[in-house]
Parts: sequence; structure tokens; C-alpha cells
Amino acid sequence: MSYTKDEIHRKLEAAKQRMRGFYQQGFVNYRGTTTDTKEQYTEIVAKWLLDDLKLLRTIPTITRTASYKTPGHNGFIDIEHAQREEDRIAKMMFSQKELPPLGQVLDYQTPLKDKQADDAGKIDLLTYDGSVLRILELKRPDSQETMLRCVLEAYTYFQTVDVKKLLNDFGLPAGTEVRASPLVFHDRYQHREMKQERPHLKALMNELGSEPYYVHNYYSVREE
Repeated sequence: MSYTKDEIHRKLEAAKQRMRGFYQQGFVNYRGTTTDTKEQYTEIVAKWLLDDLKLLRTIPTITRTASYKTPGHNGFIDIEHAQREEDRIAKMMFSQKELPPLGQVLDYQTPLKDKQADDAGKIDLLTYDGSVLRILELKRPDSQETMLRCVLEAYTYFQTVDVKKLLNDFGLPAGTEVRASPLVFHDRYQHREMKQERPHLKALMNELGSEPYYVHNYYSVREE
């Protein structure tokens, strides 16, 4: 289906009532342009968010009673039961211990829920380079999700996690800088998207401190 700019804005206004689930809205993944103004759908969404950034910062924190560090995480890959390709890739990266230039891989599939009923996902990967802890939203090589969706999902997890407790649970210094970033594959959909004219998306990423990283293989990550 195709939409006008006003139709997208109406969807945005309706979705802002529940910002924790904003990244899951269908329009965040729309590809193509509006029927009237010929603007990229993702550019309209990014500009709307830039004009009211405080909306993203209203996403409430969930403080886990249990540790964020999951006992028993050893990176063992059970192919039969690892249903998501992202899970298998994350475990492979955790097993190699280091992910240059992002540093040590501390954990994978870090839970955000406190109670089962909580509306929250899991952090795909946590890395620490000695000064910055990164919350990474990993996408499989054939993912067709927009970079906007990747950025917003990572930032939602950043807002959801209790940063002070997260640092404490992993034994990191209080006050460590924490950033949320997409981790996507080189020369795949999201990477190619970033090579196109996306001024509002890139401005939004800059405001959120969301620097993308690109997987060249499971042992090597680069900024480009």
C-alpha cells in the first residue's frame, strides 16, 4: 500500500501514546515514498521524531530484580533450538570473546524484563571497549528491516534498561558511558540504505548517539 504524508503523520500521532512499542510500528519499516510529496517514509518519521525528541526519552525504565548477567551463558550453539539466526550469530560472537573495535563481548540476549508480563525484549549483544559499554541491536544478513527500525529498537532498549544496575551487574565502573547502536551486515540492506540521501535519519542517529557498525564476517566489525 501507498500513503500520503498526512496519512503517515496521523499514524505517528496515534503511535506516540505508547513509545516503548514505537519501533514495532509498521510505518517504521515502510520502504519507498509518499504518493503526494515523494518523500521517503523513513525520512518523514525521522524528521517527526527530531522535532519532538523528548518523546523517545519518555520510554520508562524497567529495573530487573534479578541480575542482567544471565547465569549459564556460555555461547554454546544449539542449532536445533536456536530459532532466530540473530541468536546463533550473537552466540558465535560471544564465543570469540573479542569483537574489534568494539572490545570484549560481555553477554548476549541480555533480558530486560523484571516480570514475565513486562513488555520488553532482550539486548542482542553487550560489548565493552574499556570506556564505552555498547547495547547492540544485531540483524541477520538478509534482514529487510530499515535502519530506522534498527536504531529505534536499540534506543528503546537503552531507555528501558536500568543503566546503573546494568553496570553494577557486569562489574563495570559507575558512570561508564553507555551507547546504543545497530550492528548490521556490510553491503546488505541497512548498509546500502545509509549510502543514500537520508539527512533526517542521519541527524536523528547523531542526536541519539547511535553509531552504526557493520559486520564483515563474524570476527570483524567496521564502522564502514
